[in-house]
Order: sequence, then structure tokens, then C-alpha cells
Amino acid sequence: MPRKKQTVQKQRRRKVYNPGDADAIHQKKRGAFALFSNYKLFAAIGVIALAGGLLLTTVLSTRTSNATRSGDLGVRGQGVIRTTPEPGQTPRSGASGNIKQYPAPPPMSIDPAKTYTAVIKTEKGDITVELDPSLAPQAVNNFVFLAKDGFYNGQTFFRVVADESGQVLYAQAGDPTGTGSGGPGYTLPFEQTDVRFDAGVLAVARPQEAGAPNNGSQFFFTLAEAPTLDGKFTAFGRVVDGLDVLRQLTLRDPQSQQDPPPGVRIESIQVTEA
Repeated sequence: MPRKKQTVQKQRRRKVYNPGDADAIHQKKRGAFALFSNYKLFAAIGVIALAGGLLLTTVLSTRTSNATRSGDLGVRGQGVIRTTPEPGQTPRSGASGNIKQYPAPPPMSIDPAKTYTAVIKTEKGDITVELDPSLAPQAVNNFVFLAKDGFYNGQTFFRVVADESGQVLYAQAGDPTGTGSGGPGYTLPFEQTDVRFDAGVLAVARPQEAGAPNNGSQFFFTLAEAPTLDGKFTAFGRVVDGLDVLRQLTLRDPQSQQDPPPGVRIESIQVTEA
């Protein structure tokens, strides 16, 4: 039986638009794609965006200029200072009226071969300290700079701690806020010193956390044997006169007392070199 002839239908060929084909370029855009072919619309949007950007820049520039004149930028640089209180007028909080902040530590300006002596004048009397640049040159250089710049004037010995018998263990100063958390606006690298901490050692304060840098301005005196401090703090001087004055400082600890008494005020620190 003869086979029935099959009818084969030819499939309609679909047009494929590849990138760059003339047919694809001339095809009418639909929906969102139509926007991309509207050059006038894009030009209008560009003009509006440009005008808006210029307006925003003008507004921000005006605000920045006004903030600079009024001191509201929040950037505390060298020269920011308030009036130092007169003797007997140091606030009960222990904060100083002399607040200076610096953008960075001072450049090295001392001569490690020279001897530097600091006389700390307080309401209780003078404390004379011999600074040792060979021990910690950066700490000595920093202390000399801040003392000569009047940073410590008006500040107090904000933390003076004694044992149960009343013997003063150490006295701490150098914080313009009087809280133990303030400084000059920068920190210092820790300098390892091999010094035995006993009565009269002057050292830089630093946080207890491992690897923490030295505070930029806070310092303390030990007034008794303190072997647990050996190697953990940067020692940079020693008291040569005035240990009795340090032992007469008002006991206070803002970290443990809710309302500590006013601390003994530092009138000034005079530094000489020889």
C-alpha cells in the first residue's frame, strides 16, 4: 500500500536582534526603554541636577564658613584656651579653667645631653623634680613643652590615694577635666624604662589595658614602694625636693568618691635646663 505523502510545514523564521544590527537600532523602544531615546528629557534632567549641585555646594560652603567663625566645627587645635581661675577658685570638680588641646604631640626640641629641672608650684608649696631625658626622651620633651606652654597652670592633683593607715601612695595630675580621662588631645608611645618605683618617682600615666599608649599629659608621683608598677609605666624623673608637699596634698579620688573635695591647685610649672 502506497505510503501517504506527509506534508511538512516550514517554521516561520524568527528575527534575532544582536547588538549593533541595523534592525535592532531602528526598532521602536517600548516602556522604560523609551526614556533612553528621549535626548531632550535627559538634557533637562542634567541641567536640573547641575543646578541642584551648585546650590548645595553654596549652602554647605556658607554653613562651614559660619561654623568656622563661631567655633562650632568641633576641631580642637592649638590655641583653644579658657581663662585660668585665680587661686582658691578651682572648681570643686577638680577641672581646670585652662583647657588647651593640640592636634599632635610636640616635635622633639630638648637636648638629651642636658639636665632639665621642673619646679611645680602649688598651693601647698613647691615640688622640685629632676627630669631624665636619657630614660624617656619623648616623655621629658612632652612634659617640658606642656609646662612651658602653660598647659598645667590651674589644674589640680585630681587623684591622691592613701592606704588604710593614711600614708599617701601616689598623687596624680595633668588632666584638665579633673576626671582621670582627659588629656591634651593626643597620646604618646609607651617608653620602656628600667626604674624601681619607690618614693619620689615621676612617671607618665596610662590606661590599664595591655598595649595602651601613654596619656599625653597625665603624670603621677609614687610616695611609697610600688614594685607592681616596675616596667609597666614610663618613669621620666625623680623628686629632689618637696616630698613633704606631696604628702600634704588633699586626698581625693573622683573614680570612687561621688563628691570629692577640691584638689590642690598647680599654680605653674617652671622648667630650667643646664
